[in-house]
Amino acid sequence: MKVKLIVFALLISGTFKSFAQVKSKDLLSQLTDSVKHPAFSGVHSILIVKGKDLLYEQYFNGYARDSLHDTRSSFKSIASLLMGIAIDKGFIKSTSQKMLDFFPEYPALKNDPLKKDITIQQLLDMRAGFDCEEFNGTKDCEEQMELTRDWVKFSLEVPMKHPAGTVWSYTSIEPVIIGGIIRKATKMSVTDFAKKYLFAPLQISKYRWTLDAAGNPNTAGSFFIRPVDMIKIGQMVRDQGKWKGKQVISKEWIKKSTVCDIPIPDFSNMKYSKSKTGIPQPTFYGSYWYREKLKTKSLEEEVLFASGNGGQFMFISKKLDLVVLFNQGYYGNAKAKRAFDLMVQYILPAFEAKTK
Repeated sequence: MKVKLIVFALLISGTFKSFAQVKSKDLLSQLTDSVKHPAFSGVHSILIVKGKDLLYEQYFNGYARDSLHDTRSSFKSIASLLMGIAIDKGFIKSTSQKMLDFFPEYPALKNDPLKKDITIQQLLDMRAGFDCEEFNGTKDCEEQMELTRDWVKFSLEVPMKHPAGTVWSYTSIEPVIIGGIIRKATKMSVTDFAKKYLFAPLQISKYRWTLDAAGNPNTAGSFFIRPVDMIKIGQMVRDQGKWKGKQVISKEWIKKSTVCDIPIPDFSNMKYSKSKTGIPQPTFYGSYWYREKLKTKSLEEEVLFASGNGGQFMFISKKLDLVVLFNQGYYGNAKAKRAFDLMVQYILPAFEAKTK
């Protein structure tokens, strides 16, 4: 009798598993059909990795697997990883080091009562205090920076507005300074450093940097990479810094840099997606990463993510063993946030079904 019960239980379990797989496949088919609608003409690619497997890879509106896509500000999250590697390798002591330690050729940094106290961690958290603010578009310093010959020099010379560590103010000059610190500390170009310690271990070879006239890369964005390679970086972060069994970045750095405990005032990505399904939750920031709880009446899943203008989102769910990548062309347009609606309508329900 006991044997029959066990067999019956296995049959029932298999039936539920099969049903869940069918449901998941159906939801992802619905996702594809939805994005093919003209209303989503700005979507370029969606990729989904579950565990080690690339289970969904779709390109839209003229894009293909080998298309290099602009990461925009989602590259800031990679700049954070590069800083972690520099610390892991001993080039930099810690994020508590002062910015001015790396730029002795700029005595004005030491003489400025506000700049002299800026730490690496404050640069990573967008709390350095510079007179720039891009999140709400009140004072975009990046456009001015791009007109200059040396982007690091320009960024260091931007006037201060707040004491370091007191106010969160999103800007692209801080990750550019992070790039400058990596170059000074390692005595390598950032491009060579990234190739040796991040891209080569992940077998990423097709990409394009944007450089200034002095040879500094824009570590705040304007980096082009294939989506199928970008998602590898998300997998490595999800797997606590490991790629194919090798520790590329320390588990300690991944844990520390993805806490994201800085609340972004009065902001929710889900709210701006105008989703009828999603329930808006606050967005948090830290070390160039974001966290937000994606919630509906039937699901609740916290995700870590990188974010770039136009809809460059890389979502990571450790609980579901999932990485989801969106590349879009909705630059300066709130339509980019509809990725959050697609996450709660199709993607998260599909993979939650598999785990039940």
